[in-house]
Amino acid sequence: MTPEAFELETARRRFAGPINFRLSAPALEFLPPPKVPEIAFAGRSNVGKSSLLNALTGRAGLARASTTPGRTQELNVFEVGEPEIFRLIDMPGYGFAKAPKDIVRRWQELVFDYLRGRVTLKRVLLLIDARHGVKPVDQEIMALLDKAAVSYQLVLTKADKIKPTELAHTLAATEAAARAHSAAYPQVLATSAEKGDGIPELRAAVAMAGEQK
Repeated sequence: MTPEAFELETARRRFAGPINFRLSAPALEFLPPPKVPEIAFAGRSNVGKSSLLNALTGRAGLARASTTPGRTQELNVFEVGEPEIFRLIDMPGYGFAKAPKDIVRRWQELVFDYLRGRVTLKRVLLLIDARHGVKPVDQEIMALLDKAAVSYQLVLTKADKIKPTELAHTLAATEAAARAHSAAYPQVLATSAEKGDGIPELRAAVAMAGEQK
């Protein structure tokens, strides 16, 4: 078995074990004690974050999508392993143009507090819709992550919704965007929650980050 195949199989087994929703935290003080590594998922509203989390964990109803963009304004915490090995943190979506200013402000405060103050945060997976590529609002979040010195990796979602030639172009453009940011992980993953494309590789990336000390 090659090292790559070993990593994929190890990650598959990790996510085949216990994974449980623990709580939704409206503020940093409501999060569980920072005792294990955390991997956070961020992205624009309707980027397919909930679908990707469900595909990643192999559990159809683990993460539930809101029908109203910008509605979810809490950090959803999922525990991986029993006893707990690491956590997945589902961050509220950003970039919802019609949201009231007070909701946007609360989102900013919650996310900024988490990024700046969570010592166990090992990586942020920043989801990008493959149909649209990196948008200015994504660039703003990337600059924020650079400033906070938080390691992050760009992940394309809905890769099955465009032609292979278009996907290759978007992937190259996204990789170029990642290279322009100091805290960005160089590898960009292209995924499809619906088809399962890229999900094993995403599991391996998450498991590797989640088992860092």
